[in-house]
Amino acid sequence: MKKNCLLCFLLFFSCYSAFAGESLDSLLNVLDKTIKEADTYVQIKENKLHELKKEARKTPPVSVERYHLNNDIYLEYKAYSSDSALHYLNENMLLARQLNDKERELKIQLELSYLLSSIGMYMEAADILNSIDRQTLPSSLLGYYYTCYEHVYFEAGAAQPRYKMFASRYAKLSHAYRDSMQVTLDPSSATYLWLRETQLREAGKYDEALEFSDRRLAEASFGTPQYALVAYQRFRLFESMGKKDEHLYYLVLSAISDVRSAIKEQSSLMVLAQELNRKGDLKRAYDYINFSWEISQFYKTRLRSWMNITPLSMINGNYQDIIKQQNRELLIYIACVALLALLLVIALIYIYRQMKALSIAKKGLQEVNERLFSLNEELEEVNRHLRSTNLELSESNLIKEAYIARFFKLCSVYVDRLQAYRKLVNKKLQRGQVAELLKMTHLSNDIVTVEVQELYANFDSAFLHLFPNFVESLNALLLPDEQIVLKPDELLNTELRIFALIRLGIKDSSQIAELLHYSVNTIYNYRSRVKTKARVSRDDFEDLVAKIR
Repeated sequence: MKKNCLLCFLLFFSCYSAFAGESLDSLLNVLDKTIKEADTYVQIKENKLHELKKEARKTPPVSVERYHLNNDIYLEYKAYSSDSALHYLNENMLLARQLNDKERELKIQLELSYLLSSIGMYMEAADILNSIDRQTLPSSLLGYYYTCYEHVYFEAGAAQPRYKMFASRYAKLSHAYRDSMQVTLDPSSATYLWLRETQLREAGKYDEALEFSDRRLAEASFGTPQYALVAYQRFRLFESMGKKDEHLYYLVLSAISDVRSAIKEQSSLMVLAQELNRKGDLKRAYDYINFSWEISQFYKTRLRSWMNITPLSMINGNYQDIIKQQNRELLIYIACVALLALLLVIALIYIYRQMKALSIAKKGLQEVNERLFSLNEELEEVNRHLRSTNLELSESNLIKEAYIARFFKLCSVYVDRLQAYRKLVNKKLQRGQVAELLKMTHLSNDIVTVEVQELYANFDSAFLHLFPNFVESLNALLLPDEQIVLKPDELLNTELRIFALIRLGIKDSSQIAELLHYSVNTIYNYRSRVKTKARVSRDDFEDLVAKIR
């Protein structure tokens, strides 16, 4: 049912290509989600392999049952881990010899040759095929024998893009073996259908090639290696036909199927990353090429790693250029903030000189001046920490913009307050109310307390706007009976603010103490107390907090 629905949607997409951009973007969102869940699909694969190995251990060491189970394990490893796949092929080779089963031994040799050519070991693959006497092959294996030869020369040619002489020679040998495949393969087999589609596509007979592609797609299940291969070759077919809307759609479907089937030997994501890089979607291209690089390293094939190096370098370079541009823009914002701070300092100096000229209130004016300079120092401290925070949070434009906006607002509020304070002082002086002025300035400690509380409130609001699930996520790292419970009127408390700053990349206790107006020992004690309540390792606790989204 799910498969039929997918085919109907593909048909709808082909008929209404005007909506292709939106549909492709939706499908890319599905791929993004699938990549995030890749570990889940890998675990499914590992569980299946575990059960197969467990079942194999129950069978006699030298038996047909063990041979079949080893073959099932090999098929699971074939596109997942080359080393393990080779191990089980060699084990079955030994089994076939112990069972004195010549046909199975020949089949394993062919399978070994195909796998070796897939991971770039062309000479070894060719040596195995050359060692087989074609006259001794059963008719059932003859088609696969030619298929293995075609695969060796096709892969060898594809690996020599800079050496056209060798690539052309290997391509001719590959096409020669395709002729032999066409004669010997079962016309209903998947390999035959692929062969005919490929031949017709290369001959420019796209409508006929599409008929074979339709048959192959109808026989494949979405989310399987077979579907991923068919969709990738369908992408190449539409690319040859010049259908730029449809061809990327099937490339994305192929990539999704690759990830869902936990395939590590794949090319769809690498090709898709290059296509998106050309289209200007550098963020996705960067994520996809790095994911493709990671899984190719797991598969342990020098061919796939070598093929990924050039596009990886190019896309990484483009992405780094964007990051540099964003950093330059951030520096401009910071320069603007610094200029505003400089103007504020100039204004404060002017106010100080004006107040100093009034000798009758020299002492009161001096205290006011100290208060103004104190406010200025606090403002500069906020400015310094915001610059540091913005630089450390370069991974997220949203965080940069939110904190810069908050800082501009805070600057405006402080300027308004200073202006109001100056007017009040001038008014008191004009009226000769020096005693009231002195009394008012003696309340500076209360004013500082209010300013600190307002700073906390601004920080809490800004942080929870960026990380609305922070409190729940941090509590999930604590033991059930030790979780932090906020009071009704609290957004964050002291403990949460400390770990909120750690989430923002500020891990030094002295720096946290400066920001929150506590002593270093107090901050250290808070951190230690919370880590003792963790349900995870104390050493890993702060690293996990730093990864909260």
